[in-house]
Order: sequence, then structure tokens, then C-alpha cells
Amino acid sequence: MATLFVAADRSAAGPGRPNVIFILADDLGYGDLGCYGQTRIHTPVIDRLGAQGIRFTNAYAGCTVCAPSRCTLLTGLHTGHCWVRGNRITTLDGQPTIASMLKSAGYTTGVIGKWGMSMPDEPGPPGRQGFDYFFGYMTHVDAHNYYPEFLWENDQQVRLPGNVVVKGVATERTTYAPDVVTSKALNFLEANRAHPFFLYLAFILPHANNEAGKVDGRGMEVPSDAPYSREDWPQAQKNHAAMITRLDSDVGKVLAKLDELGIADNTLVFFSSDNGPHKEGGADPEFFDSAGPLSGYKRSMTEGGIRVPMLVRWPTTIKPGQTSDLPWAFWDVMPTLADVCGAQAPEKIDGISIAPTLVGPERADGPQRKHEYLYWEFHERGFHQAIRFGPWKAIRDGLDGRIALYDLSSDLAEEHDLSAEQTEIVAEAKKLLGSARTDSELFPVTETK
Repeated sequence: MATLFVAADRSAAGPGRPNVIFILADDLGYGDLGCYGQTRIHTPVIDRLGAQGIRFTNAYAGCTVCAPSRCTLLTGLHTGHCWVRGNRITTLDGQPTIASMLKSAGYTTGVIGKWGMSMPDEPGPPGRQGFDYFFGYMTHVDAHNYYPEFLWENDQQVRLPGNVVVKGVATERTTYAPDVVTSKALNFLEANRAHPFFLYLAFILPHANNEAGKVDGRGMEVPSDAPYSREDWPQAQKNHAAMITRLDSDVGKVLAKLDELGIADNTLVFFSSDNGPHKEGGADPEFFDSAGPLSGYKRSMTEGGIRVPMLVRWPTTIKPGQTSDLPWAFWDVMPTLADVCGAQAPEKIDGISIAPTLVGPERADGPQRKHEYLYWEFHERGFHQAIRFGPWKAIRDGLDGRIALYDLSSDLAEEHDLSAEQTEIVAEAKKLLGSARTDSELFPVTETK
């Protein structure tokens, strides 16, 4: 493994060791940003972030729903090996994480926003997974509500003024939680400006409030539908667009804070989404073409469910204005940060460092390695698998189900199943689908319903 910009003593900040911020949106589609082709929703800050670094066109989330996707990001293991493989069970159980890895290398670590991996009395709260500081939602279901009565700060509840919640739905709305999350993120940056830090900033925008319903846009909770108030759109779509533009504004506040503190040049910023766009709370992914040229959305194993926007900026190190078609996924973040931050990644992970792509092969002391394949599995409504190897993408429902095969180099929307004519490739896909995973007692394989 290459080691970049590391002082001899890993317990102290060395010259050039970057701060790291990983900004994660919730259910933001590949096509929801201007820099990926969106024309009706305004995202100028995020678009500019992409222009200042690398815009990846073949980057993938860890899964097609929340919890397993975040687990792959934190642990460097894909869903064939990681602990959390579905939303039914979300508790991490002492696995090494990016936070514990970077903390051992002298970084201060924080997670702000949506943790979604445990309750306080379970094995997996952030403080037990390597994070020095936590503020936000503990569970992913709680994070549906944008006006909760309280959020968590470490292991203590913090009341949000003026909010009243009945059966998961806010009946009185005063304090918008994303505003508080952004404020806490700015405070974290201020407090840790003088030493290396890792901030996992997990926004809940633009996830739907599934409990609030679909009527009058209530499932897409936002204080105002501006700047789309005068558009001739359904209310839910106005709100959805407003949520994404509000996310863009919040990202802008974070980036402006880095400038204000004089630490932007040595801060490595990632921006991505945990899965594809949703069709919940009245939102319609087809209205804004939220998946762009891809097919499907959240909970599907087609590209629209798992391929996500991925932007990476590091002003003094990454050349701006780049676009990369390197296929990579969330589980590659851990070894990448090990390389650039001078940490030691766990030995048995699925990730491959993309540091050579970020900083160049000469500075990374070697060329970019590539995956033999990228693998996903999904445990809702049965068992589903997907694998990408070279230009090929295979999808299978059930262990003994039929394999559909697509050539992504000519069929990005996965409209033409080539399994009948590419029998040798199907045989290779079947072999890979069988060997890429290990059984999990928590997520036993069941047939698709």
C-alpha cells in the first residue's frame, strides 16, 4: 500500500496531511445535480465543487438502500462480506471503521447528521466505532422526520425548540434539523482547525418523511419551496427541488467555512449519495429525470439504484476540471484515506485505494489498480445480487434465479438483456456471484418473493 504525505510520527500532524470531509447526501440521484446533467434544479455550489476537482462518472454506492451502503463506506467491505446487509438490522458490532483507523493515526473524528447504525444501548453508537464526536440522528427511521423533538449529541439528547412529534410526524414545526446539523458541522470545523480531522457529514436531505404521507408535499419536508414557488409543478416536486437546492446551500456554508479558517487548501472533500433517487413521500424520480441516463432508482439493482454522483476536491493536490470514468465504490474510501492520511487499513477488506487517480501515479508511488469486479447484494423482498466486471453488469434475483446480463459500454440504461447470446459471459457471472460473498447469520438468503 502506498503511503502519502506522512510525517514520521503519526500521532502529530505532518506536512501536507489533509483534513478529510466526506459529505453524504441521502437519496440524491445521479441526475439530480447540474454537473451530471440536471437542468431544472439549481445546485451551483456542488457543481462548482466538481469543477474544482474530479467528477467521477462510474462511482457506486455500497448498496441500494441506506444502512448497508453506509456500512460499506465505514468498513471497506462490500455487502457480500460486511456486517450490515439490509435496513432490517443496522448495528455495527466492533468492526474497524474509517474513524477508528484515522483516530489511530492522530486524527480527531466526528460524525454529524445521520448515523443510522444503532441505538445508544446497542454495540454500535459512534463513540464505540472510533468517532470522538457525534451530533444528529441515531437511527435511520428517526431521520425521516425533519422536525424531531430532539437530536443526539454524543450520548445525550438535545431538545430542538418548538417541535412536537406525534407517532413519528411533526405536528408543530419550528426548528428544521438540517439547519442545526449544518451549524454543528461549522462548529466542528472551527474547533478542530489546528489539527488533522475527519468529518463524516451525513445530511438527511433530500430523503422523504415516509410517515408524513404524500398529500400536499408533506412527505418532502422543507421550510419553503423557494426558489421554485412559482413553478407549475406538483407541490411534492417543488419541495423536492427545494430540498436539493437547500442541500447545495448547506454544502456552500461548509466550504465557505474552510475558506474562512484558511484550511481549504489542505482539506480533502468528498461529496456523494448513499444510493439512487427515491420514489417516496410523493417524489417522482422521473419528474426531474433524477437517475439521468440510468435505469431504476432506490431499492433496484440496476444502475439507477447504485451508481451515484461522486465529486472529490483537494485544491493543492488534485488538478481541477477532471472527469474520471474509473469504476469504484464506497468500500474503496477506507484504503484511499489510509494512503493519503498515513493510516493503516485493516488487511481483510474489499477496497482498493484510488489515491493514484486522485493525486497521480507518480505521487502515489504506483499506478491505479482496478477491481476484478464490484459486487452488491440486497436483502429486502427476497435476495438480490448484482456484479459489474469490465463492461458487463449481471443481476440475479434469488440464489438460483435467472441471470440478466447487460453491456454497460453500449447500454447504460440496461434495456437489452444479452444473457441468451452471451452464454460464456453469463457462466463467468454466475461463478463470480457465487464466490464474491460469504453467508451471514444475520441476513440468511431467502428466495425472492
